[in-house]
Amino acid sequence: MVLGRSGSGKTILTLRFVLDHLKSRTPAEPVPVIFSIGAWDPTVVTLRDWLTERLTRDHPGTAARGPGRVSLAAALVDSGRVLPVLDGFDEVADGLRRPALEALNATTLPLVLTSRPAEYAAAVEETDVLTSAAPIELTDLTLDDLDHYLPRTTRKTDRADPAAGAWDSVLKKLREPSPDGTAAPLATVLSTPLMVALARTVYSDTPDRDPASLLDTERFPTAQRLEAHLLDDFLPTVYPPRPRPGSGDWDPDRARRWLGYLAHHLTELKTPDLAWWRLGNGLRDSTRTLVTALLTGLVIGLVDGVVAAAFGSPLVGSLLDGTVVGLLSGFLFGLVHWLTYTVTGKDVAPSAVRLRIRGRTGATTWTAGPRLLIGTLGGALFGFAYGFAVGLIRAYAGQDGLSSALHLGFVDAIVFGLVFGGGAGLTFCLLGLLETPLDIVSAVSPRSVLNADRATVITQLAVWAPAFGLTVGLGAGLVVHLLQGYLGLLPPDTTADLMLGTISGLGGALGYTLTLTAWGQWCLLSRLWLPLTGRLPWAVAAFLDDAYRRGVLRQAGAVYQFRHARLQSHLAEAHRRG
Repeated sequence: MVLGRSGSGKTILTLRFVLDHLKSRTPAEPVPVIFSIGAWDPTVVTLRDWLTERLTRDHPGTAARGPGRVSLAAALVDSGRVLPVLDGFDEVADGLRRPALEALNATTLPLVLTSRPAEYAAAVEETDVLTSAAPIELTDLTLDDLDHYLPRTTRKTDRADPAAGAWDSVLKKLREPSPDGTAAPLATVLSTPLMVALARTVYSDTPDRDPASLLDTERFPTAQRLEAHLLDDFLPTVYPPRPRPGSGDWDPDRARRWLGYLAHHLTELKTPDLAWWRLGNGLRDSTRTLVTALLTGLVIGLVDGVVAAAFGSPLVGSLLDGTVVGLLSGFLFGLVHWLTYTVTGKDVAPSAVRLRIRGRTGATTWTAGPRLLIGTLGGALFGFAYGFAVGLIRAYAGQDGLSSALHLGFVDAIVFGLVFGGGAGLTFCLLGLLETPLDIVSAVSPRSVLNADRATVITQLAVWAPAFGLTVGLGAGLVVHLLQGYLGLLPPDTTADLMLGTISGLGGALGYTLTLTAWGQWCLLSRLWLPLTGRLPWAVAAFLDDAYRRGVLRQAGAVYQFRHARLQSHLAEAHRRG
């Protein structure tokens, strides 16, 4: 049990513990994994199920089947191979701390728990201490600690005395007794590592800043005012107010607005983990689904129109076909996205699979059957609607009557329903048969996970586009041949079949990518919609990498985090006020 007030270094201590334990552990010992416990509701989900859920969400490779037909994450937790490092007990909702502490006492798992003292003490008064836990309390920094640190971080201010620094006079002043015997606000503020780090950033390396101004009790009468000042001045310090042209610096006002949105996004999701594949989750479910459907339909419609024109179709016909295909595919893929993720509450996580033809295990072949059913139904629905629309358009162009138009519409609906149903079902099934788990648990950075997921998606598309295109193109000729006479005269058209296969392969691959993969959703929402609406910059990945280098964010495996929860909450509050 690690206790310490806000900014005392609890999270950094857990990180150091995990890294040091990984170096010294034996293969028989559990692997320490950090969990942000503030998102746990012990009245709804057990600790075991919550740990399993978080492992699966944060490390998608653990979703693969393990022993006993359970997920690998569940098997790891049940067998005691995971050492939970539960950070932020104080972030659990007030009414949930008592049942949370009772659940932690009931588990047999060894664990590490961090909390601020007041919140933990309040929970203990209602139930009991964390039984048999070894308590550690982080103490405040002293003036001696500051003497050993701050003077080493600052510029020299006196050429006559090379040892003199900007902090020397400040630290000397803090040692002087105050008239009323109370500690100076600055001494109170500099008792936590967080505030010392902020003070160093704002005052140690900036020639136009003098740390002596922090001693002004009229300007900063309380420790709270000083802390707010350091938090306010942190971003303007790390983002210069006048970026040099061509230096790659970001406009400070925009950077603050973007970071405020990200902080608000994490606060709404109740997590400190800034994952690139969950950036779109900051939008309302209805907005995310609608944007996905509209943009997917627009992309597929444009591809359809361009390819049709390239095959020599009249301009009006290409535009009309592109419009019909765009509307139908946008609706269908949006519906699939909504049913797959919005209704179930699941994240569009990075792909946990790779494609392998030889040397496969049989662990994931069970997905082929459901994929065959889903693909067939979805493809048949699209094909029926598209065929009926095409039939009506053809009847209208030929100035046929209503009866003939309906007959032609239903004939085309049956033909295209069979073609697209069979093509989508077989292609989905093929992807399921070729998939095998890909371990991304040991990801070293968010960028590496993004690159790996992009490579996986491109590999999937290399299978999807030609497989679906060939199946639809060849299937169209086969269906016309088999139904010849049963549905009337169905003239074969090799050029039309080739065009249909090309458009279907490209359109289907794009629809699958944009709606059902993490990388596609990243491109659609984080790289297009959120920048278009001003919430994020166009170069999102570069901005996040730059914020990490400036010390605003830190990396925790596959995700970013704000360097401290205080900074995140401060930026989120400023974003809400703005």
